[in-house]
Amino acid sequence: MQVECLRLWRQTLLTPSCVQWQNRIVKSFLPRYWFLLVTVVGLLGGLGLSQSSGLQWLPWAASAAVGFGLSLRWFIDALKNKSFGSDVLAVVSILATAVIGEWLAAAVISLMLASGRALETWAEGRAHSKLESLLKRAPQSVHVFAANGNPITVGIAEVPVGTRILVKSGEVVPLDGTLVTVGTFDESALTGEPLPVFREAGEEVASGVVNSDGSVELITTQNSQSSTYAGLIRLVQQAKADSAVAVRLANKWAVRFVPFALLLSVGTWLVTRNVDAAVAVVVAATPCPLILAVPVAIIAGMSKAASKGAIIKGGAALEQLARTKVILLDKTGTLTHGGPRVTSEWFAPGADGLETMSLAASLEQSSPHVVAKSVIGYAVARGAQLTHAQNVREDHGLGLSGTVVGKTVYVGQPKGEIPEWCLADEGLLVAIYIGGELAGILGLDDPIRDESTHTVARLKSLKVDRVVLVSGDRSGTVEKVAKQVGANDYFAECTPAAKLAVLEAEKQRTKGMVVVVGDGINDAPALAAADVGVAMGARGSTAASEAADVVIVEDSLSNLAIAVDVAQGARRRALQASGFGMALAIAAMVAAAIGLVNPTGAAISQEFIDAAAILWALVPARSRLAKLA
Repeated sequence: MQVECLRLWRQTLLTPSCVQWQNRIVKSFLPRYWFLLVTVVGLLGGLGLSQSSGLQWLPWAASAAVGFGLSLRWFIDALKNKSFGSDVLAVVSILATAVIGEWLAAAVISLMLASGRALETWAEGRAHSKLESLLKRAPQSVHVFAANGNPITVGIAEVPVGTRILVKSGEVVPLDGTLVTVGTFDESALTGEPLPVFREAGEEVASGVVNSDGSVELITTQNSQSSTYAGLIRLVQQAKADSAVAVRLANKWAVRFVPFALLLSVGTWLVTRNVDAAVAVVVAATPCPLILAVPVAIIAGMSKAASKGAIIKGGAALEQLARTKVILLDKTGTLTHGGPRVTSEWFAPGADGLETMSLAASLEQSSPHVVAKSVIGYAVARGAQLTHAQNVREDHGLGLSGTVVGKTVYVGQPKGEIPEWCLADEGLLVAIYIGGELAGILGLDDPIRDESTHTVARLKSLKVDRVVLVSGDRSGTVEKVAKQVGANDYFAECTPAAKLAVLEAEKQRTKGMVVVVGDGINDAPALAAADVGVAMGARGSTAASEAADVVIVEDSLSNLAIAVDVAQGARRRALQASGFGMALAIAAMVAAAIGLVNPTGAAISQEFIDAAAILWALVPARSRLAKLA
């Protein structure tokens, strides 16, 4: 029977799912949380030994040694970072309890320390991702023309300046270059311009833009180290390195509490000459409500924000987001939808609008152009029936012509002056000619998101002092959007470096946190340098998502206000739980000072204080946005 049980147990351990969990424990849990495991085993091991054996102190001492070593290291690290941590009390209390032989108290303190830091380590595990994904997004290969004229694919590092290369439709331009053929490019990731840009042969094209039309050829003017995209990667890395390290919320309390606790302990010894009482004061003072309640409140806030469509990558980011005073918003893809959409239509007198749209969309099916996709989507939504086009010919950057149900159709740039019946004043215009006669004109623009204006108002209700629009788009367009959404100020035609300059200026003028919100590659340096970077993740580029501290997953700007609200609520809960726990800790310290509680009793009382503080930290904070819903 025993052999059969062992066989079944062995088979269970070797199942794929079980092996997977074993690998997770060995590769992830043990390296990161071994100190928690050791302290738990040490405390329970001592309790499991009989008191008569006289060996209970050994596992407790082992647990205390781990707690002492780690708290000492954390304290030294805090000093190196020019911060003052609450770990100093843990160092003193573990050392003091060990000196007087209160090993159970030392083990309990170690377990509390390990539990709190394990929670914080888990939160930090969700902190900023490194920039490997940005590097992965960068093109790694290039299509170059061989001696026989056929394109071959080689590594990007092998391509010298002056090489003729091919960029296929939908590909990211790998290197800066001069166009040999005409092309249309989506440059929104670099410039913020949402509409596709037509480039003539001989014009310069920067790496990082997307070829949104047919295949193009260009002559490289930069190599893989000096291209625009490579420069942006370096700029992000430098900005990330310059970002200030956040001070743990608990440490701010510790600066005031630690000196008070040590003075009370010394005063107790001077008055009573009772070493046990003095040690009990330090043990009762060990600020585990800070070490435990703060991470719990922060993690609860991060989880709540995630359920609302905002991924906050770390506790430090949540703390800083809660203290937001200035928000710098990108326009394209953040306040607007980020792509060309048909926003208006005009048809010649006597023309059938639905038929005109059907003919135009049927022809546009033959083009991969982003404008063509917008026209097709608009026509289908309007109820148009599409058919197959014949004899299709495309003039790059100008338009598309062909035959649809026996009629000659042309869709593209207007020929000649705009007639009076077309009331367009700005934006991209697409003309539809049937049989050589102008039948209609469509106006395309990058419309403002429905929630943008409401979100700006909600942010201001959350005590955000300034909402500033910063974009690479044209001044007139940016000004118009800023007024529509209620922004306090705006900056237009900004390069990535200019956005960084605006960010630094705002940091100098405000005492609170400055948040940057964006979605393109051009936003990544500012996102990395900001106190908190927020990326519109669903549409946003990998560069933006990786450089940011917060990612709005559902691609809705309204989640930004929700994330700020949740962060503020979590921070309030953390402060309340800490304050409540500290008040109880002070009461326990007073009891220890007058001899009512010994060191072990003080350690156990701290466990109850911790439980109360944690329960309060887990209570959801009330939303301040409810009245504006």
